[in-house]
Amino acid sequence: MTIVPLIHQYLDQFYLKYGDQLLPSQQAAINAMLRCRTPASGELHVHCHQCQRSEWRPLSCGNRNCPQCQNHATTQWLDRQQKKLLPVDYFLVTFTLPRQLRSLAWHHQKTVYQLFFDCVSQTLREFALNPKNLDADIGMTAVLHTHSRRLDYHPHIHVVAPGGGVHRKRRHWKKIKGQYLFNEFNLATVFRAKFLQRLFAEGFYIPDDTPKTWVTDCQHAGKGLSALKYLSCYLYRGVISENNIIANQNGNITFKYTDSASGVSKTRSLKAADFLWLVLQHVLPKGFRRVRDYGFLHGNAKKLLGLVQIILQVKIIPGQLRPRPIFKCQKCQSPMTILGFIWPRFNPG
Repeated sequence: MTIVPLIHQYLDQFYLKYGDQLLPSQQAAINAMLRCRTPASGELHVHCHQCQRSEWRPLSCGNRNCPQCQNHATTQWLDRQQKKLLPVDYFLVTFTLPRQLRSLAWHHQKTVYQLFFDCVSQTLREFALNPKNLDADIGMTAVLHTHSRRLDYHPHIHVVAPGGGVHRKRRHWKKIKGQYLFNEFNLATVFRAKFLQRLFAEGFYIPDDTPKTWVTDCQHAGKGLSALKYLSCYLYRGVISENNIIANQNGNITFKYTDSASGVSKTRSLKAADFLWLVLQHVLPKGFRRVRDYGFLHGNAKKLLGLVQIILQVKIIPGQLRPRPIFKCQKCQSPMTILGFIWPRFNPG
């Protein structure tokens, strides 16, 4: 079951209930998904030299919230991250905003999400540079998620970081001691102080019932690949896989999810308009980057990354990006040649 027919079927009900709350970025996502793989998104003229078959094929919309798009972009990102993996243990650190601040985050997304990234990265870098912890520069990849497994609004940032860092002056690799990166309770305390201070400096009101204890989770992530694969699922294709939408009956939509606590597969049913809002509320502001690299993994830290490679005696070779899948002839399955194209038939503005 795909999401586009659901949008077509229930769009009027959705606008009636949520139209006054809809943000421009969410409306743009709706428009993109409705024209995805239709002539409105542009067409390619392809030809098969084997059986002489020619046809026009509609293109995908390319919107990062469309469940049926961006599979190639996801694969390329994962390929690039795999090439940067080091022969060390990795950790997955998760910072979560408390419930009392979610409304603030929703109504001021660009500003609050940016502060979120800044405070998370600063907290981890300071812990790493502290002589009592590691006394080294670390690298990390941070990904913003705004949803829980049930698709409720639940902003949090996952950070994948190698278990060690480079000491610039001594030019050697310092390995994390023990089974965790840093103490998660101390991380949460420092992050909370930084984040609230930045909110206050921006002039935001901080609710009186904001808890004094926040949640930060730090887990061992093996050699890092499994964590990267998990994070790649939600980078470019929205927050729900269409395979998880299992029923559309009597105006209700049912989807399945895996409970984070028990690991058991469960289902959730909502009115169609509520389901569409549940999905669309996770559309990020236009141009906002969901994933960011820091430290020696940042694109501008090539010298530091080179030092890491020398110390660990590894060579990170970027290599060529994986090519896009070829168009195959529906009749004989031979590769088809692109002869021409038609521009998308819509006004991006």
